[in-house]
Amino acid sequence: MSTNTTERTEDLFDSKERIVNLEIGGMTCASCVRRVEKKLGKLEGVSASVNLPLESARVVAPEGISDEKLIETVEGAGYTARLKSDDAQEAEEDEGLRSLASFKKRIIVAAVFAVPVFLISMFSVFQFPHWGWVVLALSIPVATYAAWPFHKSAWVNIKHASFTMDTLISLGIVASFLFSLVQLLADPAMTAHAGHADSAHAGMGMDHLLYFDSATMVALFLLIGRYVEHRTQRKSSEALRKLLDLGAKTATVLQKGREIQIPVKDLLPGDEFIVKPGEKIATDGEIISGHSAVDTSLLTGESVPVEVNPGDTVIGATINTSGSLTVRATRVGSETTLAQMGRMVAEAQSTKAPIARLADRISAVFVPVVIAIAVLVLVGWLVFTGDVNAAFIASVSVLVIACPCALGLATPTALLAGTSRGSKLGILIKSAQVLEDTRHVNTIVMDKTGTVTAGQLRVVDTLAFETFSPGAVLTAAAAVESRSEHPIAAAIAAAGRAQGSLPAVTNFVSAAGGGVRGEIQDDAAAVPNARPVHVGQESYLKSEGIQLTGSQREALRQQQERGLTTIIVAIDRQPAGLICLQDTPKPEARKAIAELKELGLKPVLLTGDAAPVARAVAQQVGIDPADVFAGVSPEDKVSQIEKLQANQQGVAMVGDGVNDAAALARADLGIAMGSGTDVAMEAADMTIMRSDLHSIPTAIRLSRATLKLIKSNLFWAFGYNVVAIPIAAAGLLNPMIAGAAMAFSSVFVVLNSLRLGSFK
Repeated sequence: MSTNTTERTEDLFDSKERIVNLEIGGMTCASCVRRVEKKLGKLEGVSASVNLPLESARVVAPEGISDEKLIETVEGAGYTARLKSDDAQEAEEDEGLRSLASFKKRIIVAAVFAVPVFLISMFSVFQFPHWGWVVLALSIPVATYAAWPFHKSAWVNIKHASFTMDTLISLGIVASFLFSLVQLLADPAMTAHAGHADSAHAGMGMDHLLYFDSATMVALFLLIGRYVEHRTQRKSSEALRKLLDLGAKTATVLQKGREIQIPVKDLLPGDEFIVKPGEKIATDGEIISGHSAVDTSLLTGESVPVEVNPGDTVIGATINTSGSLTVRATRVGSETTLAQMGRMVAEAQSTKAPIARLADRISAVFVPVVIAIAVLVLVGWLVFTGDVNAAFIASVSVLVIACPCALGLATPTALLAGTSRGSKLGILIKSAQVLEDTRHVNTIVMDKTGTVTAGQLRVVDTLAFETFSPGAVLTAAAAVESRSEHPIAAAIAAAGRAQGSLPAVTNFVSAAGGGVRGEIQDDAAAVPNARPVHVGQESYLKSEGIQLTGSQREALRQQQERGLTTIIVAIDRQPAGLICLQDTPKPEARKAIAELKELGLKPVLLTGDAAPVARAVAQQVGIDPADVFAGVSPEDKVSQIEKLQANQQGVAMVGDGVNDAAALARADLGIAMGSGTDVAMEAADMTIMRSDLHSIPTAIRLSRATLKLIKSNLFWAFGYNVVAIPIAAAGLLNPMIAGAAMAFSSVFVVLNSLRLGSFK
């Protein structure tokens, strides 16, 4: 992520702006996209990102500008618009199917009439007296009905003093048809006999004065190209539609001891529902009772079902494979993990990387320039050769060959394919900017607990100082830590509960990344009283005015050198003992880090844990001890990333906790582990839904592959036009061949993008 912290904060929390998602109809090319964005951008404080394949716009607008104003602005540009909503999804699907059906009908009409026109015009064996008039009659349905989408789009844009790729197509078809019509009307007997009108042109195929074949075949080729584009675009965006359709449709809710089936959309937080074996879990929630294994592969890609027990959280749309579960709903509707995934994928597909905006800017001026070139070619041929026939061929060929449809499709289709494939692999890319950022990243900073290590700490030893007993130290620490959500706290609390009940805690306070404190009730005292307990690192206790003695500090050092995470406990503001925990690296960590190195990334370990523990973990996973930063607070994590950035390093940050959020936001590329907190995922640019470290190099490779594909698409689109326009201007291309080549270029770009669907 290339924005600074202030920009990110404004982006996340500026309540004066809102995001409006619109469905846009009538767009056909990159010029249309540019026109809609430009029109919306003229409204004060409004910025828009329009996606051609999804036929949508993501608009950031001030609260003072109404939805109606945005829709009115789009309609003023010559397109249709309406608010995008879940209810409109089915209507949108029907509209897409109707559009495809319409193209199919027009293709059939074009084929039925254009093929005979082509055969009669091209081959004398098919010609008969006055064949020109028959060809004229056959051409009319193609040039009017079949080519109507191009004419309609061109007319709408001309009314708004705008030119699009459809303008070039329409001009090419109309010019070919009208030129031929005028020639035939001027000399009605030119095809009175079988064979070509002018014996000088006989047998020369295309070089005759009637171009009905060019007008009809251009329309046929381009309709086929547009149909294939629409079909493949819909295939690319189907991943998002399928993602949103994964959820259960009904839930079996417990109401007053009775089981009642209701639509999932009617669930409320706190509702308790039953999930039977084989059923989808209706929404995000917490298990109240039951034991089972849950298949999360639909959302995370993880093939092995996860064992769940009471107290565990579950995600909506995952499948309960075995036992019956009773779940309390915690998040419903638009707040569920599935809905958030859908939003992230949709937003990524609706945003644009700088490379895409460059293409949009170029295409916006490309069409008028091409029209100017076509006019100059016509005039030039007439002036220097006087050959009206050759001048017309060259001019119309320039119009048709130059249509930069491939340019408009190059970026959005690749981005669509990349983000859709990512969602299937459990990798959510928040914006197109992320693709650019992965190119510049050369250092990857990783949090230790829960990211590089399993995060499943367990207490392996408890040491007591002076008059305290190990049992009392563990009980006091467990009571206070039971109020915290940190993995270390959970391990200590679990160990404390294993040896008996825990005392009540009051006045609990947590210092992020440092420690916790609270007061426990001492019922054993003659007069029950509250005893203050502090649990945390030495730096935290020191900040609270609690000092270790030399011997206590030596005991701490010895445990840390064993590679154990060691926490200090103070009772009544006196050091009471040490709790030693052990966490092991994830099984895949060493291989994943080796893969990151192969990708040219230097791994750095950043942790709030002690240096000896951090170095021991780094050695196990293959990170250079010189690249370990230990004992780092959340604030220090940000400063460490800034130091790396100051050394001209592009920094990616991987984390999963609340204390990683600021660092994730500050890094050039923030990667959150899906097993972590919502705050971390909100601050990051990319979320790995699995907790598998292998997904990180996969995500980097996918991002780079998508960016590489965008570049190859743009290279093809630009290169095609650069080469083709001079050839057409030189009179070496017939309009019909130019149309076929232009259609092929668009289809090639779309099919090239779909290769990402097989990325592994």
